[in-house]
Amino acid sequence: MKQSAGILVYRESGGQLEFFLVHPGGPFWKNKDVGAWSIPKGEFTDDENPLDAAVREFAEETGHEIAGEFFALNPVKLKSGKTILAWAVEGDIDANAVASNTFEMEWPPKSGKIITVPEVDKADWFNADDAVQRVNPAQTAFLLEIQQKTRR
Repeated sequence: MKQSAGILVYRESGGQLEFFLVHPGGPFWKNKDVGAWSIPKGEFTDDENPLDAAVREFAEETGHEIAGEFFALNPVKLKSGKTILAWAVEGDIDANAVASNTFEMEWPPKSGKIITVPEVDKADWFNADDAVQRVNPAQTAFLLEIQQKTRR
């Protein structure tokens, strides 16, 4: 079964918790907002350390290195069956300075035309209520777990 590993960065700002989320690039996601955002994450193989993979994927998708005191969150399972392993870390990332790697895809589907798109086309900080609205529904559990663990 496929598995992904990711990092959820959070911070306190103005007395409230905020979460750093990314929006997937490409034409399919272009006009989607609610439920489309995600933690920076990516697939990894069974022989790779999941936390190392999460740190690598964060750098690939945002252009930012991430370090700190990571703590594991409970894994979530997507409707597709994929499992996401995630770690949280308190930090501050410049959402306006995100530089993602790219990938090639066929677009429009079955057209034979290959385009290059960024894995992530934008990033932003969201307060807890907005983050819950915007994030992929399966990943809401990560946000709630951080709120419980930090009591914020």
